[in-house]
Amino acid sequence: MAIGIGSRRGAGKRGRRSRRLMGEINVTPFVDVMLVLLIIFMVAAPLLTVGVPVDLPKTEAKSLPSEQEPLTVTILANGQVYLQNEVVAYDQLLPRLTALAGEGYDRRIFIRAAEKAPYGIVMQVMARVNSAGYRNLGLVTDTVEQ
Repeated sequence: MAIGIGSRRGAGKRGRRSRRLMGEINVTPFVDVMLVLLIIFMVAAPLLTVGVPVDLPKTEAKSLPSEQEPLTVTILANGQVYLQNEVVAYDQLLPRLTALAGEGYDRRIFIRAAEKAPYGIVMQVMARVNSAGYRNLGLVTDTVEQ
């Protein structure tokens, strides 16, 4: 019969591995999520512009600062009027504008007219919006590239 003689000092630790606590924060998943969000916003940002294509006249004027999203009235070259992205009949422009703006008569309203749009229709739309009490009107143009 054989007997093993030895110390039992390390026998208990052999079956279990001791793990040390990690003191650092792993930022790799955070960076991955932030890069994905950055790409999503870079792709989505150009899609948030006003959707009615219009050929704006070119000027050297600078853009105006705006705190909140302005309402947009667009007049195409054929005289068709849009409020935001929807076609609006001329007689329905003010009720629809009032429904969107509420009681905010100081809200900025951008008027975008095509370069070939009839001047009379543009002035009629501006006069109608102005006579309804909206005073903060702005004409939108493209800038001249130099």
